[in-house]
Amino acid sequence: MITREKEPPNLEMPFSALESFVTPNERFYIRCHFPIPKINERDWRLRVGGKVARPFEVIIDDLRQMPTQTITATLECAGNSRVFLVPKVKGVQWELGAVGNAEWTGVRLRELLQRAEMANKAREIILEGADNGTIAEPPRPSGKINFARSLPVEKAMDDVLLAFAMNGEPLSAAHGFPLRAVVPGWYGMASIKWLQRIIVTDQPFNGYYQSIDYAYWRRDEAGPALVPLTTMQVKAEIARPEDNEIIRANSKYLVKGAAWTAGAIVTKVEVSCDAGKSWGEATLNGEATENAWRLWEFEWQTPSPGGYTLMARATDSRGRMQPMERDANGGTYMISHCLPIEVEVR
Repeated sequence: MITREKEPPNLEMPFSALESFVTPNERFYIRCHFPIPKINERDWRLRVGGKVARPFEVIIDDLRQMPTQTITATLECAGNSRVFLVPKVKGVQWELGAVGNAEWTGVRLRELLQRAEMANKAREIILEGADNGTIAEPPRPSGKINFARSLPVEKAMDDVLLAFAMNGEPLSAAHGFPLRAVVPGWYGMASIKWLQRIIVTDQPFNGYYQSIDYAYWRRDEAGPALVPLTTMQVKAEIARPEDNEIIRANSKYLVKGAAWTAGAIVTKVEVSCDAGKSWGEATLNGEATENAWRLWEFEWQTPSPGGYTLMARATDSRGRMQPMERDANGGTYMISHCLPIEVEVR
């Protein structure tokens, strides 16, 4: 793993290590905003409250005894690929590997919300983690805060999973032990780790990580407005060759990578070996799974010696194509344009 920050730990997979549809637990990226909380399973409780008729709390064994489901979902850090932005911006300098695809096992969030009997006027579901600390830079609230985000009731009641296992193993401390949310199709900041509270509210949630951070500018008829990040953008990344790799001239090279999208499936990946002037269609591997990435490969007949720029672009079943240019309204997030991989052919 590549260490981007030591305290708190932020690590990414070398994307060139991509080999399988399911990312091994030890290769799955780790994103922490505060120190990893030390949680004793025997003392841990998940509290459900707010605008509900029947607030309650559960222990982890209660959840394990409920009907469980396993889903496959790709999680991507909203700042993945930030290192490609020019000029350099603040934030963790992720390259390509702050993304992973795993099989998550747990219970549906809607099962707990139905048990709590939400008020008819319920609007959002706030998920709060046990991780907490102080914010370093203004604007900021004073004192410690917990990492928290909200979901619309419609999304919470749809496909959100409360997971206690990852790829068939109990969650590790770094991945949210004993319980985390998995929000399919949304950037990773929504999949709260170390989950300790679920709060039903009839008001928009404007917490720090919902409004000050993890937000972007959206333009409409009324002008630009700052809104929370939600769904991942359609995106393909090249795992091999690596940036600045040296490749033999006049030979066959298998370009490989992965592509993903939200609320759809990837239906096409194209590769350019001349900085976007021409494109060839890649071969998609395996069966398509909504909200999970798709591996792909492309055979490149390498040309004469020189420097070349490779790019990949994905298209999904809703007709959305990965853009060539960066949308500056995304700020330091949603880096989903076609990323250049520079190689030297010798």
